[in-house]
Amino acid sequence: MNTSALTLNYYKNRRHIMNEANIPVLIGCGQSTDRRPPELGSTPIELMADVARKAAVDAGPGDALLQAIDAIVVAGLTVDSGETGSLSAGMIRNVPQAVCNALNIDPADKTYTRTGGNTPQMAVNRYAEKISQGDASAVLLVGAEALSTMIGRLKKGLDMDAWTDQSGVDPSMLGEPRAAANDHEMIYNIQTPSVTYPMFENALRGKYGLSLDDHRKKMGDLYQRFNAVAAKNPLSWFPTARNSEEITTASDSNRYVGFPYTKYLNSVIQVNMGAAVILTSLAKARELGVNDDRMVFLHGCGDANDIWNVSERVNYHSSPAVRRIGKEAFTMAGKTIDDMDYLDIYSCFPSAVQIACDELGIAHDDARGLTITGGLPYFGGPGNNYVMHSIATMMDVLRSNPGKFGMLNANGWFITKHSIGIYSTTPIEGDWQRKQPADYQQAILDDTHPPFTESPDGQGTIETYTVLHGRKGVERALVIGLLDDGTRFIAETPDDEKTLQQMMDREMLGMSGTVTTGEQKNLFVPLFN
Repeated sequence: MNTSALTLNYYKNRRHIMNEANIPVLIGCGQSTDRRPPELGSTPIELMADVARKAAVDAGPGDALLQAIDAIVVAGLTVDSGETGSLSAGMIRNVPQAVCNALNIDPADKTYTRTGGNTPQMAVNRYAEKISQGDASAVLLVGAEALSTMIGRLKKGLDMDAWTDQSGVDPSMLGEPRAAANDHEMIYNIQTPSVTYPMFENALRGKYGLSLDDHRKKMGDLYQRFNAVAAKNPLSWFPTARNSEEITTASDSNRYVGFPYTKYLNSVIQVNMGAAVILTSLAKARELGVNDDRMVFLHGCGDANDIWNVSERVNYHSSPAVRRIGKEAFTMAGKTIDDMDYLDIYSCFPSAVQIACDELGIAHDDARGLTITGGLPYFGGPGNNYVMHSIATMMDVLRSNPGKFGMLNANGWFITKHSIGIYSTTPIEGDWQRKQPADYQQAILDDTHPPFTESPDGQGTIETYTVLHGRKGVERALVIGLLDDGTRFIAETPDDEKTLQQMMDREMLGMSGTVTTGEQKNLFVPLFN
């Protein structure tokens, strides 16, 4: 008996104890990578409409499925994130409505997500729950970035009329409205991921007890494995194969961004990529005639935030939130990490991968591999929408391997906002129900962490740090430190070339120095021996 027949018999045997109208199931997925020149490239709305249609065809019913959609959730465009300071923010007043117009559909629920790489999985979790409660039956989740085309058109002075739409009203919003960082952190540009993630990475080196050279090799070996997957993925934006040394060695084409990260260790956001998935109730899928072999079920999930401000974290080498949502998702699924056959770990920077693996009990060199796409630096990092690609790819992988399980995680801001999903073609047993994130969120926020001062003065030590570079070379060093009484502070160091070079050539974790409060920024002077 084939897999589809077995699945059908399973459902026939279980219909008396579950309500198919309340069982969420993913039934369609679509992805696209647009490598055309700026003159021919699609707008984000065109990309979203394209992958939505692909997802509907992938599910089977095509346009009939699109017409049945009663909710659309669109991942926020990068240009609409306030932290980018983009002059293109708000070019499209209501992105979900614009996508609906392109698809000729009119669902009652049109939602736009706030900034965060966690949002696709968070939206799947949220709307799976809505389906389980009878508040939705067919949901289109979609997103796209066309930054490469947009920037190319602006550089060439091409018109942007097709990229602008001020009609309609403002959309409903999903996600945390809080700024990425507080005012004091923003003085040091901590709201920028390429500034912040290197500080997690250097803290991890201390946790692992590695030398600078051994740490560099560890990062390279980790991301060489991601790169190898991307090199074979036809959807990858950067499918070029690179070895460990090439990835971590600074060069004219691979400059340092934030020490110890070179360019090849950073997520790449300037891409043209779109992805969509369609989530329905099992009853709606059957009503539309979706075949069993298209169905992928969400068995476990979780959502939580770490302590919001980076300056207030417990430390810079762990994530209590990832630890907790992992526990909740595996409990919900009745599985363990060892039961997972496929993994996709969010990979904007190596520190995000290592922290997630440490919290979820995954070896950094796990034989299963840590990515099914190739990761954000090589497959591509399309803003808030990467995880939609991850979910779509996981659907394809699991459909080709019925009965296997896959897990993926999603990360927003700076190891701040987290979501997780456990998937399989194996049907859900009984009712679908998750634990409310509010039931476990506060315990994470109540975790003990060092007190913080904006006006430090006296002796202190470096808790973590980075040395930041621009296109013309090294620029400044940023330190998060602890005063002798355990109070945390942020400061920059002297910006002379000798100091900055020493901070890249020797271990700075735990180094003593003197910190003083400045008019705009605090200054930490290391006591080099």
